[in-house]
Amino acid sequence: MDSLRAVVQPITQNLPAPIKDLGVSIVGETCYKTLLLDVDLTNTECIKLAISKGLGIGIIAASSIVKVPQILKLLSSKSASGISFLSYLLETSAYLISLAYNYRQGFPFSTYGETSLILVQNVVIAVLVLNYSGKTSAAALFVAGLASGAVTLFSKDILDMQTLGYLQAGAGVLGVASKLPQILAVWQEGGTGQLSAFAVFNYLAGSLSRIFTTLQEVDDKLILYGFVAGFILNAILALQMVYYWNAPAAKKTKNIGAQKEKLPVVPVSASSTATPKGKSPTTRRRG
Repeated sequence: MDSLRAVVQPITQNLPAPIKDLGVSIVGETCYKTLLLDVDLTNTECIKLAISKGLGIGIIAASSIVKVPQILKLLSSKSASGISFLSYLLETSAYLISLAYNYRQGFPFSTYGETSLILVQNVVIAVLVLNYSGKTSAAALFVAGLASGAVTLFSKDILDMQTLGYLQAGAGVLGVASKLPQILAVWQEGGTGQLSAFAVFNYLAGSLSRIFTTLQEVDDKLILYGFVAGFILNAILALQMVYYWNAPAAKKTKNIGAQKEKLPVVPVSASSTATPKGKSPTTRRRG
């Protein structure tokens, strides 16, 4: 440890002021001094906090693009096959409530920042799904409803904190319920359709990481239980993704084969193939 400290300390004790300020803002003055200035890696509390902050920042960074592949997939295929709008409606509603709750509670942004980024991407996906389903007017109503909901949730004059707490409890249920229509849609389709594997597996990793960061930084059981339940359903969706990985092509082949088997056999008329006997009719003018 002493040899490591001798190498690291000359660097950490001479960091530029902006980097130092950033480090302090992330882990706090005490843990910054312990981990970077003193290079004391025996302080488990500061180590856990640093890991939690690192995971939180990583989740926020990944969330900025987590659903971009899904958006690109929808745009390229111009099809909403395998995508449940109900799932996105429930998830977006839950995220909007959670975002308002965390913000008004004053929790660290690193513990919920991805909610805002995923929320925006969810709105884009939901609008595309409605548009490709021929429900353009419904898409406009969906966006207008979210906007009015956001004004209500973030306003202290309209909605008190106690009521918002009840809504947060309901948001946990909505977040869990939002996965069920998607799981059901995949099962009914017998394949994942336009569902993005990148988004599914990133959600799984993100929800697991959020359990850790919530335990370390947020003393709120409502949020913790929501992440635990979300992780379980994300795991089911990830298992479906693995199970049905090649299912769409196989299903298509099976359907084509079934159609060939069902083609009616048209009987060939004997008169159409038999050689005509006797004299054929004549066109010669008589008499």
